[in-house]
Amino acid sequence: MIKIGITGGIGSGKSVIATLLNLYGVPVYVADTESKILTETSPVIRKKLIALFGNSIYTENGLNKKLLASYIFNTPEYLQQVNAIIHPEVNRHFSEWTKAQTANVCAIESAILFESGFNKAVDRSLMVYAPLELRIERAVSRDNVLKEEIVRRIENQFPDETKRDQSDYVIYNDDKQALLPQIEKFLASL
Repeated sequence: MIKIGITGGIGSGKSVIATLLNLYGVPVYVADTESKILTETSPVIRKKLIALFGNSIYTENGLNKKLLASYIFNTPEYLQQVNAIIHPEVNRHFSEWTKAQTANVCAIESAILFESGFNKAVDRSLMVYAPLELRIERAVSRDNVLKEEIVRRIENQFPDETKRDQSDYVIYNDDKQALLPQIEKFLASL
């Protein structure tokens, strides 16, 4: 089985490409969604987060997201520690998920494919590229937040140029080039 890693900056259109690949019969594991589920349900993650932050990090309703956010956004060391707890579990879960797939090709969608090390779990990396202003416009509209918030999120990720240099293939989602021919060409290259 060939494993593809789909990455790109905020608002680049990773989810659009993942959905289109899925229509071509490629099952896609969405790392962001799965990591949120695992953070709520994994006893390994729960135990390690409680050891790091104390019992108040979880309430009877689950993860205390506000408290976690206050830790990781104010102390970069905490962000690294939380990532070191969550990423290996997501990677393990993705590995289990791939074993259950019957298709010849599957994919993982991850905005932080390279930052998290998930790129080591895939055979090919695919970056979805869109111009910065278009990405900001899309994300502001999608997330209903201020432009400054999106810019702050973008600044916390690898620059597009870095992702593009590290990726095996790039799909341009710039509202000028058709996506389907690019996807078909990528799939044919596998």
